[in-house]
Parts: sequence; C-alpha cells; structure tokens
Amino acid sequence: MLKGAVAGRYAEALYEVAVAEEKVDQLEKELLTIANMLEQEKDLQKLLNHPRITAADKKNVLKASFEGKISEIALNFVSLVIDRGRENFIPDMINVFVEYANQARNISDVEVTSAVELSKEERANLVEALGKVTGKEVRASHSVDPSLIGGVVVQIGDKVMDGTVKARLQSLREHLRQIS
Repeated sequence: MLKGAVAGRYAEALYEVAVAEEKVDQLEKELLTIANMLEQEKDLQKLLNHPRITAADKKNVLKASFEGKISEIALNFVSLVIDRGRENFIPDMINVFVEYANQARNISDVEVTSAVELSKEERANLVEALGKVTGKEVRASHSVDPSLIGGVVVQIGDKVMDGTVKARLQSLREHLRQIS
C-alpha cells in the first residue's frame, strides 16, 4: 500500500510539471532511460538502495551516469527522490508516470498470454477487439505459455480476462468438487 501511495504522489507531481512545461513525451523517454539503466546495471541499483551510502554520493553517481542523457527536470526529480529517501520507489514512480501519460493519450497497455503463438492477423483482430472494449488505442505485448492448453489471458491494468482451457478445466474441477 505504501509503495503505491508514494509512487503515485511523486509521479503525479512530476507529471504536473511535465504538462506545465509541455515535456511529457520527453520526460517519459528520459524516465524510461533511467528505468532501463537501473534494470540493466545491477551495481547501480544496489548502490542506489544501499542504506550506508549518503544521498550526496548517490546523487553524484547518478549525475555522472545520466548527465547529458536526461534533462535537468528529470535529474532534479531523481535528486529530490534521493533526498527524501525514496529511491527504492523510483521504478514504481516511473511506471505510474507512464500510466498518467498513457491515460492522457487514451492509450491502454495490454498483456496478452496465449497457449500458442498468435498469427499477425489474430494479433491484429485481438487488438482491434480490445480497442472496442476499452474505447482506447491498445498497445499489446504478447507472450506464450503452453501450460494454458488453449485460449488467451488478457491483462489490462489490474483486470484479467481469462479465456483459457486451463481456467475452464479448473472451474469445472471446482464445480465437480462442490456437487460431490
């Protein structure tokens, strides 16, 4: 609960600055650069989350790592987060910022997991149908999980639509247990 509240508060404040400065797209790209670097550079992530390293040292390392790659706004944001001792929430803050930006653009990110690889036509039809259901432009990421047996699982935000054979078999199993 705390993680979501903290991330939401900081992301909202940064988003408001980005809108006021008309730099939402630029800041989103820069924040994603930060997120990617933190994900790829495990040593940087450890340094950032280490309790014995001072805020000043953390900010110096980040400034050296990101200078010239991100704007002053993004660098100041990360510095403020470090000053407040919230650096472990940076990835969550970035995710919430992207959600705000996508919401303003009327875009919905969707995760689709299928039992088998979907053809281009099937993907396009699914994205089109999801766009009609959500009323938004849909950006879908696809993955394959053979354990689903058949069908697809669609996750839109915190909502999950499970149309898989595996889910139907589990439901049938539960129904049979209740009647026996």
